Amino acid sequence: MHGELLRVKCTACGRSHPRREDVTRESACPACGRTGTLRPDVVWFGEVPYHLDAIYDALTRCRLFVAVGTSGQVHPAAGFVEVAKANGALTVELNLEPSAVSYAFDIRRYGPASEVVPAFVDGLLTLSGVDAG
Repeated sequence: MHGELLRVKCTACGRSHPRREDVTRESACPACGRTGTLRPDVVWFGEVPYHLDAIYDALTRCRLFVAVGTSGQVHPAAGFVEVAKANGALTVELNLEPSAVSYAFDIRRYGPASEVVPAFVDGLLTLSGVDAG
């Protein structure tokens, strides 16, 4: 939803392309050839995130929604938990501390992601009967 740093987007033609090299004002768009029109293909504040229709479709169908490392303050993502929950998903917050939307989660685990995420995944694997070793 936020784009990719290893892609560029042309502000002239709107096409997106993979790119690992630095971008300068002299860099030409591979599609239209214009120079000075390439920018990182990421969503900046005030821009509409990518793939929202697909995201909301997935939120209405998911059975488990897990948010990791969020402030819960930036919309539309901050509202995803409520959409998933309204459609019957079990909701889980794995975060350093409670987010602004922590009230909406069924399960909350707090601490460093390097600790709470593996512990949560191990718990899921144990419940499903999968050997994590």
